[in-house]
Formats: sequence, C-alpha cells, structure tokens
Amino acid sequence: MKLCVVGPTYPYRGGIAHYTTLLVKHLREVGHHVRFYSYTRQYPRWLFPGKTDKDPSATPLRVECEYVLDPTNPITWWRLCRKIRADQPDLVVLQWWVPYWTPSLSYISRWLKKHTKAKVVYICHNVMPHDGGGFLDRRMASTVLKQGDALIVHSDQDLHRAQALLPQAAVLKSQLPTFEEVAKHTDAAAIERLRGQLGIASDHDILLFFGFVRPYKGLEYLIQALPLVVQERPVHLLVVGEFWASPEFYQRYTREYGVEANVTFINRYVPNEELGPYFDVADVVVLPYISATQSAVVQLAFGLGKPVITTRVGGLHEVVRDGVNGLVVPPQDEVALAKAILRYFQAELKAPMTAAVQAERGQQLHGWENLINCLERIGAK
Repeated sequence: MKLCVVGPTYPYRGGIAHYTTLLVKHLREVGHHVRFYSYTRQYPRWLFPGKTDKDPSATPLRVECEYVLDPTNPITWWRLCRKIRADQPDLVVLQWWVPYWTPSLSYISRWLKKHTKAKVVYICHNVMPHDGGGFLDRRMASTVLKQGDALIVHSDQDLHRAQALLPQAAVLKSQLPTFEEVAKHTDAAAIERLRGQLGIASDHDILLFFGFVRPYKGLEYLIQALPLVVQERPVHLLVVGEFWASPEFYQRYTREYGVEANVTFINRYVPNEELGPYFDVADVVVLPYISATQSAVVQLAFGLGKPVITTRVGGLHEVVRDGVNGLVVPPQDEVALAKAILRYFQAELKAPMTAAVQAERGQQLHGWENLINCLERIGAK
C-alpha cells in the first residue's frame, strides 16, 4: 500500500510521538510505501501544561519525515493536503486524542475526502480526553471522526465509545503494541549505582510509578496504600515523570501518611536512554489509574519485562491479566491496592509474572503486526 501518516515524532516527546514513529518504522519494514508528515509546532506555549514538548533524549527514536503542519496556521493545513494529494496514497492515517486538534483535522479530512480518492483512517488514542467527556468534547470528537472511513481503537471501552458516538462508523480494535524499542536494558552494576544514587536501601523492594503525573492517574491512592504496605514489608516508591499537577499536593500526602522517607519524586521528563535503568531497578510497576483507555506505560513496562499492578479501568485489564502478568484491583481503593502489592511480594509472584511477560512479548497480540493488519484490511476494502 501507499500510505501517508500524519502525527507527532521527534523532536516532540511522549507516548504518541513514539507510537507514530514506531508505526511508520514497522510499516516501512514490511514493505509499505509511507510518507510521514509531522508538525512544525504542536501547541502554543501558553496551552502546553509541561515545561516543554521537546524530547531531550540523546538517542531519540526517529525516522525520515517531513515537517509541515502547524495546527494553529490554516495555510499549513492546505499545504499538507496538497502534498498528500500529490502522493496519491491509498490510505491517510491521522492521529486523534484531544479536542485541541478539531479545527485542523476536521479541515484536513474534509479536504482529502473531497479532492482525493484516499481512505481516511483515524487512530483514536482516546476517543474522549481523560479529563473530559462532556457535550462539547463529544461534539468535537464527532465532528472530526465522522470524516474517517474507518477508526482504529485500542480498548473495548473506546470501541464502545466510538460505536455510541458514531453508530454507522467502521470501528476496528487493535491491541496497543509494546514500546520495547524506545528503551534498552542496563547491566546489574548500573542498576546498583542507580539504587545507591537514589539512596534506597538494598533490602527495600522498589515500586515504580512512571509517566506524566496527572490527576486521573490516581497517585494519591498509591501513597495512601504505602503505610499499609510498609507495616509488613520495607518498600520504596519511585515516582518518575514530569508533574502536570501540583507536586506539593502529593508531597503533602507523603508527610500526612508518614511515608515521606519511603518515596522519591523525580519531577522531570525522562529521556530514552534513562528509561531502562528506572524500569530495571524496579521490582514492579504500579499504575493506580482512576480512569484510562489504554496506557503506553503498561506497554513500555511489558516491553522491558516488568509485571504491572493496576486498576480495572478502561482497557488496562485487557492487557494486564490478573494473576498472570500482573495484578488488577478496583480503582480508588488504597486497601485493595496495598493487599495486591503485599501479595505480589509475599506470594513471590515476581518470577512467574516476569516469565509470563517475557513469553507474551513475541506474540502478535502485543506486536505491531496486528495494527498493520487492521490498516491493510481497511485498504483492501
């Protein structure tokens, strides 16, 4: 097939930039002709909640692409459309995750439908935003996604949301692939050096909460669970990721619950070359989300061979199989979360669950083949 893929990539950071880059890489590896178009700018500075949207990695994940699109500049929308028309692709693959993209993506998909024969496919990382879902969010999502010839989602929850929003739409589900190519493992000596640099005692088990810290991720419930855990077992929690909420809010929680000495906050975006050490030093990844569709952090953990303890929200329990490659508890329940953490260590589940994660890494369900097959099926219709 001939495809045009539009989405973020390096120098932009984050899970969707990694996802789009890896999708293009794997499409090209299996023989598809892919033109990749990205952004000259993603957000105006005043709209972005983090310190920067640029990737600081010394070894970034990157593929050949052309930077064309500025979502705040309609002239660039038209330029992109003209380039895509000249490419004469079979499929145009667009990314959807927040309503901010409504004006540009609505224009692009309408123009392409009118002036080309290409099918427009939307990959929906979130049909609705994590902290939204009201009337305006639904209206904007509908305005954009109804222009697609097909939608691809990554969880049953988003499948049902898309079908409810657009009953006539062709919606396909593909499991979110692993992100193992983003990071590399480190050696035992480097792991011990990191533990020493963090000041974590050798007899403490390490829990890792990783990713942007936002309210929907439920970090406060993990902090609340810690006193129940440390009563029975020495553990240390690493919170690694840039805060998109008040750091003081969570720091105050650690003081109020008497676990300040058991928590280390690393408030910054972690470049690719540091991902491996943080995951390798951890015994288990803990993600107590309040809401979710899917999680790139889960797939990064699995790609690096780490079991995950998480909550039964969105599509997380579709990939974290309770008792097999991780543990699943109800959301906003610190007691259940504490019991799951203690069970993981006391029942010595680390070894069998790590083996299960490793065994699943090579399966098509967690590979890019399933997603590529979905695109091929859409293109063949």
